[in-house]
Amino acid sequence: MTQRDKIKPILFSIIKHSTPQELKEQLPKDIVAGIVVAVVALPLSIALGIASGVTPEQGLYTAIIAGFLIAFLGGSRVQISGPTAAFATIVAGIVATDGMEGLIAATIIAGILLIIMGFLKLGAIIRFVPFTITTGFTAGIAVTLAIGQLKDFLGLVYPDGTVTVETTEKLAALTSNITTINLQALIVGLICLAILFLWPRIPLWQRITERIPSSLVALLVGIAMVSLLGLDVATIGDLYVIDSALPTFQLPELSLELFRSQMANGATIAILAAIESLLSCVVADSMISAHHRANTELVAQGIGNIASVLFGGIPATGAIARTAANVKAGGRTPISGMVCALVLVAVLAFLMPYAALIPMPTIAAILLYVAYNMSGWRNFAHLLKTASKGAVAALVLTFALTIIFDLVIAIGAGMLITVVLFMKMVSEETEVRGWRYYCDENSEVTHLRELPKCVRVYEINGPMFFGMTDRIADISVKEFTKYLIIRMRGVPSLDATGMNALENLYDYCKENGVSLIFSHVNEQPMKTMQRAGFVELIGEEHFRANIDDAIAHARELVEGEKACR
Repeated sequence: MTQRDKIKPILFSIIKHSTPQELKEQLPKDIVAGIVVAVVALPLSIALGIASGVTPEQGLYTAIIAGFLIAFLGGSRVQISGPTAAFATIVAGIVATDGMEGLIAATIIAGILLIIMGFLKLGAIIRFVPFTITTGFTAGIAVTLAIGQLKDFLGLVYPDGTVTVETTEKLAALTSNITTINLQALIVGLICLAILFLWPRIPLWQRITERIPSSLVALLVGIAMVSLLGLDVATIGDLYVIDSALPTFQLPELSLELFRSQMANGATIAILAAIESLLSCVVADSMISAHHRANTELVAQGIGNIASVLFGGIPATGAIARTAANVKAGGRTPISGMVCALVLVAVLAFLMPYAALIPMPTIAAILLYVAYNMSGWRNFAHLLKTASKGAVAALVLTFALTIIFDLVIAIGAGMLITVVLFMKMVSEETEVRGWRYYCDENSEVTHLRELPKCVRVYEINGPMFFGMTDRIADISVKEFTKYLIIRMRGVPSLDATGMNALENLYDYCKENGVSLIFSHVNEQPMKTMQRAGFVELIGEEHFRANIDDAIAHARELVEGEKACR
C-alpha cells in the first residue's frame, strides 16, 4: 500500500517526518496564513449560511467545527474546508422542505457514506467523473445560486406564503414581484459588487489588496453606507436574531423513517462533497507540488460533516478559493486550517453581534461574486466550441438538469450519456478482420506467412465487451476450412458478453467441423476464459504464445491428419 492509499491524517506524518527546526520555522507562517484565511472565510461563511436557509452563525459553526476536524484528520496539507456555494441551494431546499431535522439526517447519511468510500479506497473517484460533467453541474449550481440572490440584491418584497424552493419558483416570484424593487438596496448591491470585482485589480495598492479580501471591504462599505446614510435597506439584524454563543452539541429527535426518507439527499451531499473536496485537493497539490491522501480526505470529510451538523452547522467540503488563499499566505501544513477555525471562534464570541449591521444586498453581492467565480464560464464556452457533439450534449444536459431538477438527476443523466458515448467510441475502435490470401507469385506484397489452405486467421483488435460482440458473428469459415486461428494480441480485456460471443463462435465452428486455435491471449482475457472453463473446452494445447507458433501448431495438426493436400 502506498502512502497515498493509507488512511492516516497527513498532519501526523508531517510531524513525524519533519525536524523540530523545520516545524519551528513553519509554525509562524501557518499561524499567519490561518488568520488571513479566517478574514476571507468570515464574510463567506455568514453569506453562505444565509444562502443555505439557516442563520448566519450556523455558517460560522460549519467553518469552525468541520474546518478544524477536516484539517486535523484530513489528507491534504493545505485544504481549507467549510460551507461552500456548491451546497447552498441543496441545503436550502432540504431545510425548506424537511427542516433542520431532515438536513441533520441527510448529512449524517452523507458522512457515513464518505467514511465508507474512504475505507473502500474510492479516493480515485474523481478520475471517473468527466470534465464535461463537473463543468456542467458547477455552472448549473452557480446559476441557481445567482438566481436565489436576486431578491435581496434588488430589495424585492414577497407576499407572505410565497414558495421559493425550486429555481422555477424563484424565477416566478421574481417576475411577479419585480415592481417592489428597492432602488436604495440596488445601489448598495451594485456598489458592493463593483468593489468585489475591482478591488483585486487596483494596481497601485496591489500589496494591500492581496492581503485584504474584497469581500471584507465590500462588507464594511455596505455597513457604512446603510448606517451612516440612513438608507432604507434590510440588514441581517432585520431578518435574523444574531446569536454569539459557541456551538454546542445537539441531537434532535431522529427516526428510522426520517433517515429512510433522506437517503437520496444524503447520497447527493456525499457525491458532491467527495467531488468538490478531491477537486480542491488536486488544485492545492498543483500549487504546492505535493500529493494528498484522497482516502484519508474522504474519511475526514465524513467525520467533519457529521460533527458539523451535530454542533449546529451545515454540510461542508473543501473550498478552492479559501485553500488558494491559504497557499498564497504561506500555509503549508494543516495547522493553518486549524488556526483559521480558532480565529473564527474568537470572532463568533466577540464580534458576532456586529453582523446584524450587514445589509442583505451586500450579502447578495458577495454570493453573486462567488457564483460568478465558481461558474467556470470560460471553460464552459471553450467546451461548447471545441468538444464533440456528444460531449457538448452531456455538458448542456447536466447544466440544464442541475438548474431545473437537482444534482443527482443531472449527474446521473450526464454520466449515462458519457458512458454510452464512451462505449460507442471504444466499440468503433474494435475491429475483427480476416487475413487476406495472396496466390499470385508476382504479387508485390512481401514478407507473408505461408498457410495451409485449410487454415484461416482472424485478428481481433480492441477490447471485447458487450458493445462490439456482434462483430464476432462476422467471422466465417469456408467449406475446406479445418482450423481457425484467432489472433488476440490486440485485445486488452474481455467481459462476460465477449466471453459468450467466443462460446457461440466455438459452437459455430464445431457445427462446421472446424477447430479453434488462439494466439497471444493477454492476461485479463485468459483469466476470464479460464474462469468460464473455455480454456479447458478448447484445450490448453490450442492456446499458443504468438502467431508463428499458432500457425506451426496448425500445420502440425494438418500434417498429422493429412487433411490438407
